[in-house]
Parts: sequence; structure tokens; C-alpha cells
Amino acid sequence: MEMRPIPPEESLIEYPSEFPIKVMGPMHDDFTQTMVEVVTSFDPTFHAGKVEMRPSSKGAYISVTVTVLATSREQLDNLYRALSSHPMVKFVL
Repeated sequence: MEMRPIPPEESLIEYPSEFPIKVMGPMHDDFTQTMVEVVTSFDPTFHAGKVEMRPSSKGAYISVTVTVLATSREQLDNLYRALSSHPMVKFVL
């Protein structure tokens, strides 16, 4: 499914801006570092200090919230696709 381009005047996000993205997957030692590497490829200013981690109540899953510097709709869409298609990821919000 291809999304139609949204003209800048119709966007609900002003660019550039800080934009949080929550990524969830099974608990894995390398999950957070792997997500940081994916995010950094789209936002070179991103650093691990901008990550919030939360394990599930039973410890089977982990969620990380990454706050990126969003510079365009295209950047966010591409980042979302890269995270969503990563084999370690179950959900991206």
C-alpha cells in the first residue's frame, strides 16, 4: 500500500522536531543496540542517551522509545519501514 504524499501545509508535524517512536520486540541482549543502529542510520544526531527501555512484566519482551530528530515525512516513513521490517521487531508505534 502506497501512501499519498502529504503537502507540508497539511502535516500535523512541524519539521524539524523531536519525535518519539516506540519499538517492541522479544527480550534479547542486542535488541536496544540494534535499534539504536537502525535509528542512527536515519538520524545521525541520535545517541543512546535518547533511549528509554522498559521490559514487560514477565520479562519476555522489551520496549524501547527512541526520540529522533524528524527532518521530513519521508525520513519518518523510511525509518518506520526499516524498524517495522526488522526481524527483531514485533511492533512500532
